[in-house]
Amino acid sequence: MTLNRGDIVTTGTPAGVGPLKKGDKVEVEIDGIGRLTNFVE
Repeated sequence: MTLNRGDIVTTGTPAGVGPLKKGDKVEVEIDGIGRLTNFVE
């Protein structure tokens, strides 16, 4: 599979993870690229 600039990869959530709520932090890290952090508002 080829990924192109702007493509979004979604993976779902593991069992037991509830819905996001205000104040939660979502962090994604890819080795050698960096980390993206967002807060739920």
